[in-house]
Amino acid sequence: REHFFGKYPETKELVADLTDEQIFNLRLGGHDDKKLYAAYKEAMETKGKPTVILAQSIKGAELGPYFEARNSTHQIKKFTMEALKGFRDHLNIPISDEELEKDLYNPPYYLPEANHPALQYMQARRKELGGYIPGRANTQPEIILPESKVYAQTKKGSGKQTAATTMAFVRLMKDLMRVKGFGHRIAPITPDEARTFGMDSFFPSAKLYNPNGQNYVPVDHQLMLTYTESPEGQIVHVGINEAGATAAFIALGSSYDTHGEPMIPIYIFYSMFGFQRTGDGFWAAADQLCRGFVIGATAGRTTLSGEGLQHNDGHSPILASTNPAFKIYDPAYGYEIAHIVERGIEQMYGTKDEDHNVMYYLTVYNEPIHQPAEPANVDVEGIIKGIHKISESPLTSGPKAQLLASGVAVPWAEKAQKLLAEDWGVSADLWSVTSWTELRRDGIAAEEEALLNPNQPARVPYVTQKLAGAAGPIIATTDFASDVPDQIRQFVPNDFATLGADGFGFADTRPGARRFFHIDAESVVVRTLQMLAKRGEVAADVPAKAFAKYDLLNVNANSELEQH
Repeated sequence: REHFFGKYPETKELVADLTDEQIFNLRLGGHDDKKLYAAYKEAMETKGKPTVILAQSIKGAELGPYFEARNSTHQIKKFTMEALKGFRDHLNIPISDEELEKDLYNPPYYLPEANHPALQYMQARRKELGGYIPGRANTQPEIILPESKVYAQTKKGSGKQTAATTMAFVRLMKDLMRVKGFGHRIAPITPDEARTFGMDSFFPSAKLYNPNGQNYVPVDHQLMLTYTESPEGQIVHVGINEAGATAAFIALGSSYDTHGEPMIPIYIFYSMFGFQRTGDGFWAAADQLCRGFVIGATAGRTTLSGEGLQHNDGHSPILASTNPAFKIYDPAYGYEIAHIVERGIEQMYGTKDEDHNVMYYLTVYNEPIHQPAEPANVDVEGIIKGIHKISESPLTSGPKAQLLASGVAVPWAEKAQKLLAEDWGVSADLWSVTSWTELRRDGIAAEEEALLNPNQPARVPYVTQKLAGAAGPIIATTDFASDVPDQIRQFVPNDFATLGADGFGFADTRPGARRFFHIDAESVVVRTLQMLAKRGEVAADVPAKAFAKYDLLNVNANSELEQH
């Protein structure tokens, strides 16, 4: 009483009506639920000024004198008998010395009787919280998903023009936002310049969300597509604030339950500025069972090299793959994006009996390429599961090889297919790998199924099935680090090699950077010939001839003037 409260009359008066025993049993403010509640209540009721709550607390509260307020607690691996008994006494656990002394390292568990007040209190609290395992009640109403025709425009390709996959995705997003009865659920989020991604055309109609309306004259007010803010705005444009944008994604991605209002946030950012900078926010989103799309735009290590190393993204898919709530895709063409997005929306809000609590991560690029129209016999299952064949070699004879590529690497793999046929008589088939990670996860799942079902025939991984009849070595290339295609190495039945953009960036033209990393078409050709020579299917001197022909060490050998 005197040591803690007796220094000032006003504090001594606070405990005047308490007995010594009651004072001794008081808990410090940071650990006293009544004090915390009272402080919070006063803070909420105080108007017109901010409130600061200083809650004194101690490390290891309620663990007793052997642990409380001791930094050494972090290094304690085992109890001493004295500490174990002190812990028991401090918490009033009814276990005798004799029981503890039987085995220091395996003390008996204490389970109170069912009618014990503490147990009843805990069970009552868990019941109020909705059960013993955290979960979502899923209060969302059933919604009508867009018809397949909404995706038709994106599947048509770019005709005689070229278009980046970023533009293909933004066009699809615009079409989805126009769907009556559904479009209002799409919520684009940008933590930087929306114009970078071609989203300025959204401003006049969708508008930027601001609960207070627009209270300033924007710097672009003379433009037709000027910033337009409104309380009814659909675009969440938080400025250069990645943490705020991720928080908005979490709020929107969980609103199907927290507000009973299904929303589909689409968070678009420079690819390295997502999982690299705010990956912890995406872990929080996974923990909150969020749903939505995360779009890593300006993806790849060489597609934006003119802006310096901060934009040379070669690793985002690997960082993303560590989050089990995400399905990760690296599509090459608009029609692949259309099927992936359609499947994603269906998985999040369809009526099938499946895990709806997923997020989709798509990497899209800023490099204009020819976007082919969807083939009549398109392998939709392959696109969704991670791999589909997009063309066979024009040659019907000669040594065989299989070229696997993803994203922006598919066009240069297609060029390599042509060079192999025309310059070296090699028949190479071309595959688009829309998701190295999904293929790997399927393979790992197949191995686990085999482990847990030893008496059943083992399931063959999907990628192994797809490549089962494919002849010749397999050469995989990507605009990301070689770790990305290497994810499937153990499940590939053939000889396998990867060409990835490893190391730091290289600020040059796209062809120059790709030659530097040796991931361009000519590098794919030489690596393919090396593997064929090793198998004895081409002459031993052919790879060296190709190496000299393409001047493979010269980063300028394949450069061309580009407009960036």
